Amino acid sequence: CSSDLTIKLDRNGLQFFYRHVLDKQWEWLNIIKPPKVQTLPDILSRKETFKVINTTRKLRYRVFFLTIYSTGLRLGEGLRIEVGDIDGDHGRIHVRNAKGGRDRYVPLPATTLEALRGFWATHRHPRLLFPNPNGGPALMRAATVPMHSGGVQQALKATVSDCGIHRKISPHSLRHSYATHLLE
Repeated sequence: CSSDLTIKLDRNGLQFFYRHVLDKQWEWLNIIKPPKVQTLPDILSRKETFKVINTTRKLRYRVFFLTIYSTGLRLGEGLRIEVGDIDGDHGRIHVRNAKGGRDRYVPLPATTLEALRGFWATHRHPRLLFPNPNGGPALMRAATVPMHSGGVQQALKATVSDCGIHRKISPHSLRHSYATHLLE
């Protein structure tokens, strides 16, 4: 039985051969398309989520994981949070230019707000909440870009491994865990 990827590669190879080698106009043939399989994402239990957050060694990643878990933000949305997006009086974050180019507000738990304030006090960047840490704390204040998503993903992968969790957990898994825990 061929995998979805194998079927797609074979089909695309035939299409390329037809157009570029035989120099013939490709007419859509009723070639078998792989079925779209949607698997359920791996999520963490509440206990596992808190273990991952509390086991994370670097403060910036610990606060970041808490933030995206407790607000349900996507990785890129979390990285782009700016100091002015935090509305502590109303307990919310203004998410700008989210998926689909839309803005929205998300609830901000008091615990997360306190963690964000504590983390911000370590760098006091005038605009970015999660500035790029290259160059150490002294240069974080002058950073022009946020932390890199690859660093966040690697930090989570390492922490999940340290916790003895043997599933494919990504920052997006924290978003799915948030939604699942809300439903529970």
